[in-house]
Amino acid sequence: VQLQASGGGLVQAGGSLRLSCAATGSGFNINVMGWYRQAPGKQRELVAGITSEGITNYADSVQGRFTITRGTTKKTMYLQMNSLKSEDTGVYYCRMRIGLAGSASDYWGQGTLVTVSS
Repeated sequence: VQLQASGGGLVQAGGSLRLSCAATGSGFNINVMGWYRQAPGKQRELVAGITSEGITNYADSVQGRFTITRGTTKKTMYLQMNSLKSEDTGVYYCRMRIGLAGSASDYWGQGTLVTVSS
């Protein structure tokens, strides 16, 4: 199983970006999905999460601006980011808790850089 994240880039404050994360492979199920970010000099933090039932949660700092969704194949997820601010700058990582061969493990994508210019 591998996760592939994409969609980062440079955007002006107030703009939008959409991140994608796809899990490749077969024979597994996905429980929880989430997006994390790590700003320069800071610890990685949870931005948004979504369960297999579609229940979502967001960091206070992005509530109302970001939306996390799952794709129709259930192996992909997206993060729509609107009204971006300079403090949203960082490397964004996707994480999925995946059940495979009777056990569950966390998988991480490689990270995609989001830079918001003010």
